[in-house]
Amino acid sequence: MKKKRIFIIIIFAVVFIILAGLTKSGYIPNFLNLEILYSEDKSDLNSPYFQYNWEDETFDKPVIYLYPTHKQDIEVKLEYKWKIIADYPDYNDQIKGREVTAYPDGKIINKIDKQEYNYIFWEGLTKEKINRDFSKWFVIKGEDTKKFLQQKLSEIGLTPREYNEFIVYWYPLMQNNKYNIIHFADKQYTNIAPLTISPKPDSILRIFMVYKPSEEIIPIEEQEIKPFQRKWFTVIEWWGTKIE
Repeated sequence: MKKKRIFIIIIFAVVFIILAGLTKSGYIPNFLNLEILYSEDKSDLNSPYFQYNWEDETFDKPVIYLYPTHKQDIEVKLEYKWKIIADYPDYNDQIKGREVTAYPDGKIINKIDKQEYNYIFWEGLTKEKINRDFSKWFVIKGEDTKKFLQQKLSEIGLTPREYNEFIVYWYPLMQNNKYNIIHFADKQYTNIAPLTISPKPDSILRIFMVYKPSEEIIPIEEQEIKPFQRKWFTVIEWWGTKIE
């Protein structure tokens, strides 16, 4: 009996030491009144979804393609209240955007420098609090991410030119992860950076990829992909971010 009590005390002490050795980031009350610790970002990978409210996040590599039905002068304004850290072609402060001449094949001539571009590029930081509640994701092996992006971006409605440029940027950042948990977000992100385009496009697609590296397969319901239909003057934008 004495040995049993000693054994119980030892087990309790070991549990207490393990809990005490963790970095405190939260507290859950329980019947033992112990501090049960959890990750500060609350990204419980056993949960069927993730919820985040972060600040100082980077919106990486947003690019905008313009496809008018004929050669046309177009004004593109980005209503972004946070910090733009890179832009190409140069942002025109006078009009708060860019004035370009666009062609049906996607070629763009910037009116300031008269140079040709494939797309309009910008990148920015934000302090916006974004409520992310994504109940459906894709869980993909790092080595299979390239093939996955080719398939899904094509299903969404990107052309080979567009999804190849997407993959060239994002795949090197994702390929060495054991798994990538991927979600194609919607207004949670795009509302932070409204686009005003004149003349107004007939169809516009803004793709924002959110991904999180993972060391294990997570049982999550897959996101449903809705195909985009291009109609006359079309604008396509893709961008993304990594979450930890």
